Amino acid sequence: MNAHDHIAPSDVSLDRNFAHAAAGSAINCPPPQPKRTSSGAFSIPAFKFDTSGVPIDHQYESWRNSFSSMLELGECRDTSRGFEGKQTVWDLGSLAFSRIRTSALEFASVPGHTRRETLDHWALTLPLDGSISTEGPAGGFQGGAGIVQVHSLGRWFEGSVTDSDMLVLFVPRDSDPEVARALSAAEFSSVDTAMGRLLSDYFIGLAKRLPAVEADNLPELVGATQAMIRACLLPSPGNIEEAQAPIARVLLEKARHIVQSRLFDPSFNAKVLRRDLAISRTGLYRMFEPFGGVMHYLQHQRLLDAHAALADPNDKRRIIEIAEQRCFSDGAEFSRAFKREFGYTPSEVRAGRKSGVPSRPAGEIATAAPEERLGLLLRKLHG
Repeated sequence: MNAHDHIAPSDVSLDRNFAHAAAGSAINCPPPQPKRTSSGAFSIPAFKFDTSGVPIDHQYESWRNSFSSMLELGECRDTSRGFEGKQTVWDLGSLAFSRIRTSALEFASVPGHTRRETLDHWALTLPLDGSISTEGPAGGFQGGAGIVQVHSLGRWFEGSVTDSDMLVLFVPRDSDPEVARALSAAEFSSVDTAMGRLLSDYFIGLAKRLPAVEADNLPELVGATQAMIRACLLPSPGNIEEAQAPIARVLLEKARHIVQSRLFDPSFNAKVLRRDLAISRTGLYRMFEPFGGVMHYLQHQRLLDAHAALADPNDKRRIIEIAEQRCFSDGAEFSRAFKREFGYTPSEVRAGRKSGVPSRPAGEIATAAPEERLGLLLRKLHG
C-alpha cells in the first residue's frame, strides 16, 4: 500500500490540480515512480512540473493551467519571452506540501460558481525570496521572505507576486478541528510573530528533509506538522506542550546553523546565541546540556573544522594560523584541546597519519521511534 491509498476525498482535487499541468506535456510531469530511500523503504511521492520543457509561447498558459482549479492567474503577456515556473509537490496523504518557483504574476481566487471541483483548502505560503501582496475580505496584507501568509482558497481574494521562490502547505478544512480553528483565526494575514517565524523555520526544515523521509513515517510527519500549526497560530500552553518535540528540533537545527556561521567570530558566546534564538537562558541550557553546554559544543565544532583544514592537503597554512582563525590564541592550548577531543595531535593529522574523525554509533537512531529520529540524527551530526 502506498501513500496514495491514504488520500482523503478532500485532497483528491488538490492532487489532480498539480497533475493537470502534465496534460499537454508528459515530459514535464511524468507519473511519480516509487523510489527507495537509503534504508530501502519507499519515499514520499512527489510530483514535478517545469515550464522549461514546454514550447516558449505556451509556457505561461501551461503555468496558468497548473493552478486553474485554485487560482486565476493574470491574462496572457508577451509569450515570445517564455515564463519560468517550477513546482514540486509532495503528497502527504491528508496534507500537501510544495516548493514553487515562479516569475512575477497577478492572481485571484476562482469564483465558486465557475469551479470544476470544490477546493476549500487553506494555503500557508512562505516566500523564500520575493514578496506577495493580497487584497482579501478584510483588506490588504503583504509579506516577504521568512513570513508565512495564510490564504483561504474557498473565499474571495486577489493580489500579485514578484519573481519568487516559495513553500506552500495545503491544509483541507476537515483535517483537524483545532488546526481549522487556528487557520480560521489567521486566514488572510501575514503571521509576522515570533511563533510565526518558528513555523517558517519548520517549513524550511521540512522542505530539506522530505526527499529522504520514508512513506511509512507519514502519520508522524502529519501529526508533527499539525501540532506546529496549532502551537504557532494558537499558542496556548497545551498546544505548545504538544509541539515541544518538533519545536525543539527546529530550534536545534537553527542553532547549528548560527554556530557554524560564527565559528571564526571571537565575540560569539552563549549570550549572543540565546539572543539570536530568542529563547530563555534555561531553554538554551536544556538544549545544549547533552553536548556539555554551549561553549563546549562551540569548541567542538571549531576543532572539527580545524581537523578538516589540517587534513586538507591543499591547505598549506601553519597549524597556529588554522588555530587562530578558529579563535584559539595559544598554540599549546589548541594542541591540548585537539588531543583531548580526538586522541591524537594536530601534527599527526597534518603529517597524514590521521585523517578520519571518529563518528558516534548510529544504533540508537535505528532503534528509536520514527518521530525521534530526526532529533537524534541532528545530535549525532553535532558530534
